[in-house]
Amino acid sequence: MLSNYQAKYYNTDEFVVYNRYFDNIFYLCEEEYKINKNIINVLYQTNIPSPYRVDFFNELGKKCNLTVLFERESSSERDSAWHNHNFKNFNAVFLDGFKIKTNTALCFNISKYLKKGLFDIFVIGGYSTPTGMLSIQILNNRKIPFILNTDGGLIKNDNILRHKIKSYFISSAKYWLSTGKETTKYLNHYGANDEKTFVYPFTSVLEKDVLVEPIQKDQKLILKEELGIKEGKMILTIGRFIHSKGFDTLLKACRNLPNEYAVYIVGGEPTKEYLELIEKLNLTNIHFVGFKSKKVLREYYMASDLFVLPTREDIWGLVINEAMSFGLPVITTDKCVAGLELINDYENGFIIPVNDEVILHKKIQELMSNGILLDTISKNNLEKISNYTIEQMALEHMNIFKQMLLTKER
Repeated sequence: MLSNYQAKYYNTDEFVVYNRYFDNIFYLCEEEYKINKNIINVLYQTNIPSPYRVDFFNELGKKCNLTVLFERESSSERDSAWHNHNFKNFNAVFLDGFKIKTNTALCFNISKYLKKGLFDIFVIGGYSTPTGMLSIQILNNRKIPFILNTDGGLIKNDNILRHKIKSYFISSAKYWLSTGKETTKYLNHYGANDEKTFVYPFTSVLEKDVLVEPIQKDQKLILKEELGIKEGKMILTIGRFIHSKGFDTLLKACRNLPNEYAVYIVGGEPTKEYLELIEKLNLTNIHFVGFKSKKVLREYYMASDLFVLPTREDIWGLVINEAMSFGLPVITTDKCVAGLELINDYENGFIIPVNDEVILHKKIQELMSNGILLDTISKNNLEKISNYTIEQMALEHMNIFKQMLLTKER
């Protein structure tokens, strides 16, 4: 507060300017102190405790005071062993609400956490869940600036109403967290400000999970034998048996592949549709593997020679990160955001048109028959994915949070 002498010395207009100046200086010093002491209070709202999210929250919680609000404890479409409740370095809160669909809920009690002064940073981890939309509306009504995070996105031909709804919720944020250029395009399409959109490395891979060097061929053969894989060359894909994953395209592409090639689909029980397609195509080299723990899944990655994700739509596709962390060349489609961000033809694998089994067959043959290309891509992928770790993801979030706090408008 200014002294009586200073108040008399400056006229009214000058006093207001002078007073605001000192307020701002005090504000910046206060934020710098919080940043230097790592006492930033962060609130993050998301739907379920998926394994990669919990790993990320545990890492981020080392750098700030983190509270995470979960809409639900689990997803009804996932194996119970898939969820991760190992909350070490953050405060986890399961909200009370009405369950909606497979992994979201409407939680009215989130309102008590969305108040000025409770947290320095508010992050909404998804605009499309019921609780996410409710949170955005509450924050708007209370004039509390917030960050909107999205894992990815592909622009669609929305009808007018759907476009307006998306634009309302996305454009309401003060800042945006993006996983790369494709996601930034998506956010900008619905009203995000490019200058306030920050990119971070999105991943599910810890530093310790990235191989130091590619697995040698003789090691892969030993691993194949241990897993009971009789074929010499192995193509791996991972995911649930749903239409969007495009496994039917992969099966069609496997016609006339050499007998030494095996395709392993890990993640669940095949539906009648896929079993009938295998019989119709007379395929003998397709193997279905149910859900596997992270430890066993690691062995399948290490034994494989190629990873294929023929998805019809993935707003990211974390299995791409995981495959690259084991040095696997990757083939995926132009509807996989992780592929568009991480894969360059002949450098990391191939991007192919969606639903094109002819090109997929050709690219599988091209990679699997060229040992030199496989080795080069394997080294490239280990180098590239080393920048996409949970640790880097948390570090970049903190850098972004600090930048936001120091530039925050009064």
